[in-house]
Amino acid sequence: MAWLIWLLVACGFGVGEMLSAGSFYLAPFAIGAALAAAAQAAVGGIAAWIVFVAVSVLSLATVRPLITARLAHVPALRTGAAALIGRHGRVLQTIDNRAGSGQVRIETETWTARSFDDERVIETGTDVEVVAIRGATAIVME
Repeated sequence: MAWLIWLLVACGFGVGEMLSAGSFYLAPFAIGAALAAAAQAAVGGIAAWIVFVAVSVLSLATVRPLITARLAHVPALRTGAAALIGRHGRVLQTIDNRAGSGQVRIETETWTARSFDDERVIETGTDVEVVAIRGATAIVME
């Protein structure tokens, strides 16, 4: 029946990990307690404590750095208009900020466009890169 206590301890650590800010400090102890429950059921005695300590320390020292490094490098997923930043397009109508005119085709969509440099006029047919989106207007540069 001692294995059940180890299993409850594992669940407690697991719930604590879920309620924490994802720091991955309690998960190694949950793993250690779960394996200690198996050791208690199979062998019994002090073996469960040895398994708990060994697995907890080992996973805290090896798995936690791997997981935290992986979570720190998750690329941001850009959606909607923000996903257009960095894309290339072609000028359909001359872009002149002073005249307030300009259109660009970005992939399959036509956008109102303004030049990143207010003094720069970009002629029709020029390839441009989207540097920002302001409302429904693409800010572009050559």
